[in-house]
Amino acid sequence: MPDNQPFVSPLIPQGFPVDSFALDGHSVLALDGPDAVAFAQAQFANDVAALAAGQWQWSALLTPKGRVIAVFALLRTGEASLRLLLPDFDAAELGEALRRFVFRRKVVIAPRPDLHVAGAFAAPAQALGADLAGSEDTALELDYGAAGLPRRLRISPAPAVSDAAASEAWTVADLRLGLPRLPASQREQWTPQQLALDRLAAFSVKKGCYPGQEIVARTHFLGKAKRETLLLRVPDTVEAGDEVFQSGRAIGSVVGTAGVVPRIALAVLPLEREAAPLLAGGQEAVVEPFVEGLAR
Repeated sequence: MPDNQPFVSPLIPQGFPVDSFALDGHSVLALDGPDAVAFAQAQFANDVAALAAGQWQWSALLTPKGRVIAVFALLRTGEASLRLLLPDFDAAELGEALRRFVFRRKVVIAPRPDLHVAGAFAAPAQALGADLAGSEDTALELDYGAAGLPRRLRISPAPAVSDAAASEAWTVADLRLGLPRLPASQREQWTPQQLALDRLAAFSVKKGCYPGQEIVARTHFLGKAKRETLLLRVPDTVEAGDEVFQSGRAIGSVVGTAGVVPRIALAVLPLEREAAPLLAGGQEAVVEPFVEGLAR
């Protein structure tokens, strides 16, 4: 490569719009009120109280048995305002489920269909790491990538143009960065450790109680995690829920998939396994490295 040519990561998809494209499967849920942070602290897996206004973190909602219902970006847009950016869960559905636990707390939980989510395979203009930029009244920007795979995400009242191929490439990038994309069939199946949510710093083992906290903490402190998440290159026929085989027996399961030629999958497999090849969809599944740097 000539010295005057800039380096372009082979992981950055090419040929997509320079401007943002719609992420149609994403939705936004708002929590507003004096008790918004306290409510979220009691319900979500990460330490919401430690999140400063103008910053965001990864978090998750778990069952009492410590199984992941949803993984999402949690934005603190003000002292008493939070926004859940949900890649795989309808905001109205999750909002209805959360309202059952409000009781006397002063918090209003409401979906925000007026806010649209868009992405671009480019470094953010202003946002950096966990720091947000802008406002939802015009455009709220997130640094949604890593050094090896830069991306920006924007939440705004203005919808972006839909681009199915670009949106699929965005999901592939999510998986490469270690962000689980959970279809409905994979909800309530896996613990945070099995999904490697520690890679995203998406749960806390030090804060107070929340649903599933005891299971998460016990697994962390006693070192009892027996499975891990791997990134695999798989045949195009493989779907979430398919089994992964080794030496003629099923040893794990596919959590989520995206893309074609190559098709990428996240799969949960035993930590202790043979060195023999892995198979999915009747063909070899090749382990690929994650792109690190999405933790916030």
